[in-house]
Amino acid sequence: MSTPQPSVSIVVPVRNEADNIAPLIEEITAALDSRWDYEIIYVNDGSTDTTGERLKAIMAQRGNLRQLRHAKSGGQSAAVRSGVRAARGAIVATLDGDGQNNPAFLPDLIAAVEKGAHVGLAAGQRVGRKDTGFKKFQSRVANKVRNSILKDGTRDTGCGLKAFRREVFLAMPYFDGLHRFLPALVRREGYEIAYVDVIDRPRRSGVSNYGFFDRLWIGIMDLAGVWWLIRRKKPTPDVTEVTPHD
Repeated sequence: MSTPQPSVSIVVPVRNEADNIAPLIEEITAALDSRWDYEIIYVNDGSTDTTGERLKAIMAQRGNLRQLRHAKSGGQSAAVRSGVRAARGAIVATLDGDGQNNPAFLPDLIAAVEKGAHVGLAAGQRVGRKDTGFKKFQSRVANKVRNSILKDGTRDTGCGLKAFRREVFLAMPYFDGLHRFLPALVRREGYEIAYVDVIDRPRRSGVSNYGFFDRLWIGIMDLAGVWWLIRRKKPTPDVTEVTPHD
């Protein structure tokens, strides 16, 4: 199946997730087939296992599957950005490659952006998280601190299930950890946020390859930087082009 001009691009950042590749792609296709013209972009973030080979084998069968490869790992934010920049769809949806994010929720996220004229981001909000008690405690503390400073109105910025307008994402300043601050930065651009409750699942196979950015002591500098960006934002001018006949 080939999609010359997809309306939706699914971006999946992965690093050493060989055993999770095929099952997740099957779930993505089950959720989206016959609903949208779409492409799936896997960003292979410097994997050292057989992730690349598994993807190549499936690419031979699915014309709408693409693989981008980082020569060395750049982290989750860099992988997401590479995927969004390469995406051909006006709407981009993301999910983690470890199987914890259920693709069955992708249609609700995509539809929320598609139908909302002023919605720039639809953010998944995890219910029944399958992480350890310590990691959940870290997230609660960090989310509370972040929300008190940024006023982004979001209880869970760490969920990988998101959908957004590609042009909005690319208009935002890039930095490592950007994906954790999308609600605040999308609001900064004047767009609304839609929220969709999603059910978390245990990781299907392997171990976590990306650190938990929501640990407060790691994110404090970026939190201060995003606060500064929001404070420095000025209203976007209402621009019209004047022609000789006006």
